Amino acid sequence: MTRAETRQINVGGVPVGGGAPVTVQSMCNTRTEDVPATLAQIEGLREAGCDIVRLAVPNMEAARALGKIKEKAGLPIVADIHFDYRLAIEAAAAGADKIRINPGNIGSREKVKAVADACRVKNIPIRIGVNSGSLERELLAKYGAPTAQAMVDSARGHIELLNGFDFDDICLSLKASNVPLTIEANLLAAKEFPYPLHLGITEAGTAYNGLVQSAVGLGALLCRGIGDTIRVSLTADPEEEVRAGIAILKASGLRKGGVRLISCPSCGRCGIDLIKTAEEVEARLAGYPRDITVAVMGCVVNGPGEAREADYGLAGGQGFGVLFKKGEVVGKVPSENLARALVEIIEKDVR
Repeated sequence: MTRAETRQINVGGVPVGGGAPVTVQSMCNTRTEDVPATLAQIEGLREAGCDIVRLAVPNMEAARALGKIKEKAGLPIVADIHFDYRLAIEAAAAGADKIRINPGNIGSREKVKAVADACRVKNIPIRIGVNSGSLERELLAKYGAPTAQAMVDSARGHIELLNGFDFDDICLSLKASNVPLTIEANLLAAKEFPYPLHLGITEAGTAYNGLVQSAVGLGALLCRGIGDTIRVSLTADPEEEVRAGIAILKASGLRKGGVRLISCPSCGRCGIDLIKTAEEVEARLAGYPRDITVAVMGCVVNGPGEAREADYGLAGGQGFGVLFKKGEVVGKVPSENLARALVEIIEKDVR
């Protein structure tokens, strides 16, 4: 895959854009001013594999809490700011690693300039966030609806505003809850702007529906080489966002490491409890750091071939299964012991 060429920004030591690996972000749902709760959630996100975390900053108390959080957080911190430019300035002073604003709702040019100046002094990048649901009235009047071109026009206006204040340390996002609209907007943006793109489907939905929406939208862009950092927005535990993001990057061929599980959908030929077996294997191997492929197959049609091609695998028969390691048969086990036996073989090599 050829990645789109973008500039690179630095978010608390984590490079974004410029050919750097695509990073995974999430956003805490704790009250930012509750420092212990926020730090606990950040640690959970870090352990889940999160690269960058964003915090809501709706008031001055939350902005000032960033400093305490930054001291102990194990991840770069992005301050999410709306409406009040003073919150952005305070968050920058408190040590935020990136500021997310929509320059159009910060207020006058002087207020936007104050934010740009504060970020420039501390080398803090700004993410311009364009959402289809909050486009400027004049753009909605011009295009009649939130269109991809309207979103790009909005982004261009915000970029020109910051550039006018000698600020160009920018990341860009164009998000909609509509998947085709998000894809089209980012395709246009990738052609026009040199800035790293933060991808996401906004308000994507609950854990299942949101994952489907995000996998389609983000996957379509990532497989075209577009996107430098992602957030899977789910109405769920933020750690689920991280796991989903990592899975999308793996499926797109952009992240290695950990277990890639291949399993068939099962059918009337299957002679083992394949669903239970596959779920048990997946659970037992959760968190494995090694880059391995494991196949859990249910019958003799594709099972032996897939299991033989994987690093480790099993192919089910009628009440039993055959175990494979590096293409060779290494055992025949009753169906109720298949998951445990396969994992034991892997553990001897991987642990």
